[in-house]
This record gives sequence, structure tokens and C-alpha cells, in this order.
Amino acid sequence: MAKKNIFTDAFGTPYFLKRLIIFVLGMVSYRRFNGFNKLKITGSHHFKNLPDSNVLFVSNHQTYFADVAAMYHVFCSVNNGYFDTIKNPVYLLNPKVDFYYVAAEETMNKGILSRIFKLAGAVTVKRTWRAKGENVNRMVDMSEVDNIMKALDNGWVITFPQGTTAAFAQGRKGTAKLVKQQRPIVVPIKINGFRRAFDKKGLKIKVTGVKPTLEIKEPIKIDYDVDTAQDILDKIMVAIEQTSDFNVLHDYEKELNGKSELQNTNS
Repeated sequence: MAKKNIFTDAFGTPYFLKRLIIFVLGMVSYRRFNGFNKLKITGSHHFKNLPDSNVLFVSNHQTYFADVAAMYHVFCSVNNGYFDTIKNPVYLLNPKVDFYYVAAEETMNKGILSRIFKLAGAVTVKRTWRAKGENVNRMVDMSEVDNIMKALDNGWVITFPQGTTAAFAQGRKGTAKLVKQQRPIVVPIKINGFRRAFDKKGLKIKVTGVKPTLEIKEPIKIDYDVDTAQDILDKIMVAIEQTSDFNVLHDYEKELNGKSELQNTNS
């Protein structure tokens, strides 16, 4: 697979261009996370001993762009020795450039701004189950899988295994199959409050004074010789707290149904 060099990343994007884009977008978005709203970060010490490549971050998803923008701030801050804080934006002068994120091709091809975001490190994929607001059923494009593996071979990658911003949506097994094949270190990230603070695209501030949270957890323990893809997916979904066990409304509905059944039995 292709390798990065001192001038370009693994996909041929010039580093000077990526640095410029990350700096500009970082400065534009900075007050969104350390001004109008205060991002609370925990667990970034888990980055300390990670290798420079073959690290996959898995996260739940609440907006199209604000989630990834916040992660860029955190990753660049840690890259400069600042942990659990983004208070000193000088880190944007020395960003982590070998950092990629998996995004829906449909989303990243809409408008100029999306295309600029794409240059910062997007690895685009066509969703196999959804396109243009309608349900579809299409085969996985193996060239897209190869691109994700190329990104892992050359740096860190963030992916959203649910493939949607809907809370508690089911995880997609494709992520687990990729993990099983590539055997990366898998680091879970749990975010919260982004949906309340920003609009769905993550470009407009919906409410100020919110304290979104970004929690980096310790790497998931995976036995690659024993765990199946389904086992891996189950571990990922628990780690990012997106199973029904974490759904408070789900528990409340179960309780109401239980009371209703008891009343029907006694009546």
C-alpha cells in the first residue's frame, strides 16, 4: 500500500495544505468549544503510549462536523503535550496531520465547505444501507476498505460504527470486520452534548453555555485469535455506550410496560 513521505500524506495531499486547512478551520471553530460552549475532555492520557499508526478510534456520532472538529482540537492539543485541555490554541500551529476520519461520501461532496473538510483527512465511503434519504442495499466497495486500511497503515483513524447521528442506532458489522482483519489498537471515544449545542450539521451553534463532553477510554481488549466480528462489534458498542442498556428512555419504557402488564394480570 502507498506510504506517506515528507511532503504528502498517504493519499497524496500535501502536508502544507493540510496544516493550513487544520489551522484555519481550527481557529474558526475554536470559540465553539472554548468560548460559547466549554468542551470538557477526559482520558487523553490514554494517547501517551499509542504507536504512530494502526490506531482506530471508534465513537458515537451526534453531528456531521462538530464531533470531528472537536476531535481535531483534542488530538492536536495532545500532539503538543496538552492533556485534557484545548485552552492554548497554539497547538494548531503544529497539528497532527496523519489523522484521518471515515465519512459518508454523500455528506462530504455537498458544497465547498464539505470539500475543504474532506482535504483535512476524510476517507469517504458509500453507505451500503442508506443513500439520499432512502434505504438501499448495495455491496461494500472494497477499494474504500483498502483506503481505510491505507490510512491505518500510515496514521490514526476515527470511525463512527453506527454510521448515523441517531442515538443508540445499531452498529455496522463492517467496522468489526475491518478491525478483525487489520488488528489495530481500538480506542473508544464517548461524546455527549454535541446534539444539544449544535445543529445537525454541526456548523451552527444552537445553544450556548452547554458543556459538551469528550471522553477517551482505554483501548478495548480484543483477542484477535478468538473473538469473532460480532464479539468485537459488541465490545465496541458497549465501550461507546450505545447499547440499549445505556438508553435511559429504553429502561423507562420497559418499566412502564412491566407495570402495565402487572395491572392487566391483576384486573
